[in-house]
Formats: sequence, C-alpha cells, structure tokens
Amino acid sequence: MNLKDNRAELLALADQLRPELHRYCARLMGSVIDGEDVVQDTLIRALAALQDLDETPPLRPWLFRIAHNRALDLLRGRAVRMAEPIDAASDIADSTTPDPLEMLMRQEAVKTAVSRFAELPILQRSVVILKDVLDESLLEIAALLDLTVDAVKGHLARGRAHLREINAQAGPVPEARSVSAETARYVALFNQRDWDGLRALLADDVKLQQSAYPLRVGAADVGMFFTNYAKSSGVWLAPGWLEGRDVIAVFDDRADPKPSYMMWLEWRDGRITFIRDYHHVRYVAADAELSWVAKK
Repeated sequence: MNLKDNRAELLALADQLRPELHRYCARLMGSVIDGEDVVQDTLIRALAALQDLDETPPLRPWLFRIAHNRALDLLRGRAVRMAEPIDAASDIADSTTPDPLEMLMRQEAVKTAVSRFAELPILQRSVVILKDVLDESLLEIAALLDLTVDAVKGHLARGRAHLREINAQAGPVPEARSVSAETARYVALFNQRDWDGLRALLADDVKLQQSAYPLRVGAADVGMFFTNYAKSSGVWLAPGWLEGRDVIAVFDDRADPKPSYMMWLEWRDGRITFIRDYHHVRYVAADAELSWVAKK
C-alpha cells in the first residue's frame, strides 16, 4: 500500500475513531477542550509519521498510542504525573459477561464527570478509562500501555477504588458566573443576525479554528464564518461556562432543550482575536460539564 492509500485509510479510520479518541483523551486530560486538542494533534502527528514508516501499523492501536503519549507529554509539562507501585490484582474480571459488581464499577466510570479523572494517578486513569469507559480488554490495555496484564489489573483495582472515593467526596456543581459583556454582545448580535456587526468585532489578525479544517486567518477570511451561519436560520446561541472559561452554547434550534455544540472566543481590546468552533466535532459537547444561561 502506497503513502497515498495509507493517508486515505488513516483519514477514514480517524473520522470514525475521533469520538472514541476524545472520550479517552478528555478524561486523561481532565478537560473536553484539552482532550480535543490532543485528538487533533494526534492526527497531525500520525499523518506526518506515515511518511517515515516502511509498513503501516494496525491503525487503531497506533492512533491510541500516539494520543496516549501526546497526552502524557502535556501532563508531564504540568508536573501532575504521580508515581505509584505496580502490583497484581488477579481477581479483576475480563469477560464478555462481567459480574454485577463489575458492571456497577463500569457504570460509575461512565457517569463520572470528565474533570474528576484528573485526580487519579496517570496509569490508574488510563486503565480505568480504557477498561470501564471504552471497554478494552486487559490484553489490549497491557499492549497499549506496555504493562503486564497483572499490572493492568492492579492499576484498575486501585483506580476504581480511588474513583469511588473521588465521587463520594465531590462537592456540588458550582453556580454559573455572571455573563461577560463581550460574550453577551457577541451572542446578542448573532441572535439578531447582525452579521456586519459581528464582522466589525473581528481583529485584523483574528484566527478561526474548526476541527481538522485549515486554520483561517484575517478578518476577511474569518468573516466567511458568519456567511455560513447566515444560511442556518434556526441556530441560536446562549452564553455559557465550561472548565472555568466563558463559552457559547450553540443550539441547532431555539426550541432544543440542550446545546448541540459550543464555541469560545478570545478578545483583545474589545475585538475578537480567536474563534474556536466545535460544529464539526459535536462529540466534545456530549461529555462537557457545560452550563448556560436559559434562553428567553
């Protein structure tokens, strides 16, 4: 298979795997926003690495390993990696029909807020996500993390116990903050369909990032962003909050009870310098602890 075929196969598989990769990376990073950044970086690195490979590796485990290593690099940079001893826990089940207790532990992991996984040591975190959220086998996890199966069982047992403690001690969801004037202005202009008013807010060097699409730079190019939204009469925005930052909840229709995706902005002196739009990667919002102002 030539390089062109490899790239096509990788892109096709990556499109299918993006939601699953994000579920892993978001929990590993403790952030749906950082998780998507890791996914995007993973795909860029994978495409670049293909040029140096004589043979194409099995793509799914290869992509997960790249994502795992990239996330670990970022986490090391934050100095949050914690060491822990490796020991065996031979009583961990690994079958297609787990017992009721095993099922309860998996359900707890799936329901756990993404941000809480960041409180687990790295290996515990990785193993619990791969086993209980993504339902990987112990052998697959051991191969991905370069561990023995017994070591995987040990990390899984401690990680599950640790996660139960974290969930039991978790406080109430913080109340929503007041809406920033900049976010409120953007939302109001959008909902009024004042596209010229929105374009007037763009800084000359503004950038727009939309998933795997090429980065748009400059007010003229980014201004096309609003031309596309002008074709969607039902889209409605509401100010929101996610992971300590102002975001904008996007509803495909004003009557929808929950947002379909989100966007967030960066500002300088009252002008927009950066737009991150998640329209094409809606799975990010599925795991997001997103709150928003009720639509009026």
